[in-house]
Amino acid sequence: MDDKIVTLSIGGGGRQTANFIKDIILKYFDNDILNNLGDSSHIETSTNSAFTTDSFVIRPEFFSGGDIGKLSICGTVNDLAVSGAEPLYISFALVVAEGYSYEKLEKIVQSAAHEAKKAGVKVVCGDTKVVERGGIDGVIINTCGLGKVIKNLNDFSAVKAGDKVIVTSDIARHGMAVMLERGQFGFAGNIESDCACLNNMMKAVYPYNIKFGRDATRGGLAAVLNEIAEQSGKGFLIDEEKIPLRQDVAELCDTLGFDPLSVANEGAAVIICGADDCEKVLAVLKSVKEGERAAVIGEVTGDNKVILKTISGGKRHIDLPPGELLPRIC
Repeated sequence: MDDKIVTLSIGGGGRQTANFIKDIILKYFDNDILNNLGDSSHIETSTNSAFTTDSFVIRPEFFSGGDIGKLSICGTVNDLAVSGAEPLYISFALVVAEGYSYEKLEKIVQSAAHEAKKAGVKVVCGDTKVVERGGIDGVIINTCGLGKVIKNLNDFSAVKAGDKVIVTSDIARHGMAVMLERGQFGFAGNIESDCACLNNMMKAVYPYNIKFGRDATRGGLAAVLNEIAEQSGKGFLIDEEKIPLRQDVAELCDTLGFDPLSVANEGAAVIICGADDCEKVLAVLKSVKEGERAAVIGEVTGDNKVILKTISGGKRHIDLPPGELLPRIC
């Protein structure tokens, strides 16, 4: 068993920092841009670029279906992809607690590198800082992502009444997977997070009449729909029966009193699509692994209310979640 731990010297800028960069960072993120190790990386960009940043504080760092390393790449890639951009470059900064397992840290970096390679993006710069014991717990990752805009899916004014609403995967799986991993409610189960990069799936539907995209992470489907409604002035009528939701996830949410519409996802996007291309888009999504469970769940309406048609035949408002159901979920 490797009992080597992270020490303050790894973030100190000296020999141990150099060794860490060589032995871990360059070992997994090896590419011609990063290998230069300059104070900044020189990269080529288009005149129309998309830029995003995110921080990842999830606990525990390892969960069924992923870890904080994989999550950091997927989250950054997806923020670019759902907005209509092809992800190209990512920065990767680590903040690590003194005494953290060196073996675990290497696994996190390796996982992030594996996901970046799958997604076709380059990690071109980064940083590592070590905080003294008690300053933080575990690992925090900050990223920035840069991509080339292929199609503008950020324009709220493009959303029109009659457009269809597609969710690209079943919902609430990530939140419930992490909750089970924590063991805080005393439940056991085998739910795997949906954590995945969606750029290849999104790229496949760019040629079609899709109007808008959002990554349904914190706050889940409910937060995304309310955000679009508020900014666009349009509303939604969503059919509960059509929302893809695994039975085991639904039962766990029900037992714990969680609304699955408000539970975080890490591999599900919301796409607003013109009615004329809806079936074509759905067929393309379903032909890709990440979109196998995609479904048309409703349509855009003329007002700015988000309404759910329930399985029982009634209707209720889908409200913006009042707070974080499960803190440190991503």
